[in-house]
Amino acid sequence: MTQSRPTSIRIFLADGTPDGLRVVEKSNWTGRAVVVSRSEIGRALARGELGQPGVYVLTGPAEDGAPRLYVGEADVLGERLKQHVAGKEFWTRVVAFTSTNEGLNKADVRYLESRLIELAKRANQWAVENGTTPGVPPLSEADQADAEWFLDEMLVIFPVLGIDAFESAAGQARAEPTPSQPEPVALYLKERGAQARGREVADGFVVMEGSTARIDETGSIHEHMRDLRQQLQDRGVLVRDGQGLRFTQDFRFNSPSLAAGVLVGGSANGRVCWKDENGRTLKALQEARAGAVI
Repeated sequence: MTQSRPTSIRIFLADGTPDGLRVVEKSNWTGRAVVVSRSEIGRALARGELGQPGVYVLTGPAEDGAPRLYVGEADVLGERLKQHVAGKEFWTRVVAFTSTNEGLNKADVRYLESRLIELAKRANQWAVENGTTPGVPPLSEADQADAEWFLDEMLVIFPVLGIDAFESAAGQARAEPTPSQPEPVALYLKERGAQARGREVADGFVVMEGSTARIDETGSIHEHMRDLRQQLQDRGVLVRDGQGLRFTQDFRFNSPSLAAGVLVGGSANGRVCWKDENGRTLKALQEARAGAVI
């Protein structure tokens, strides 16, 4: 993701409800995003934006442990989305990007589609439903620069909408500190045979590459946690290494407790299990930070 900078994003609630049809625009950008649930897709199809070329992301729930997405492009977004209503079962929401000045053509949206799939697969945070990554179409140097600029602005908007699939956990965990987001403290977990290093990030907790999870699972492990452990193995995030399961990359979890649970193979209180190099628990560190603000 590009370097963080102050910016303004406008979200228009087209039907007056926060969970309904939303139109997202950003200052000094010619793009526009239409966000709508599958159940309300008819409202979006009636709008002019989806009669244009664009790129879209279908997202679905974390039924098997991790959220899923599918990236696509179309000359006429609305027609393609109608096909997905009938043909794809997993998705519950779509985010469709178009241009406010009709500045996106077929080559542009194919380029954006390819780059988004590439970024999602490289980050390996969400399950990507696209089987293959389409090749990048030939663009002039100037057109490619414009497309990359458009992509950068999209990557700012996705996290605002709760989609963190395109940024690697490593990028978050090792990001440069800012006055509002100080450098994260390294935290460690040594429980039930698991040994790990991690960091708090704005939207969860990152377990660092090289950390080792316990192979065995407790009898009381939650089904969703068991499914997530298996999915991480299927995707190569966790691999068998001696008597444990080793993380092959940094991976972001929704909470420190989920991260701890995956590591130990059962329920765990992450605010207590994770400690800094001086033995202070994450709970104590959080309370100290809150007290410093007060």
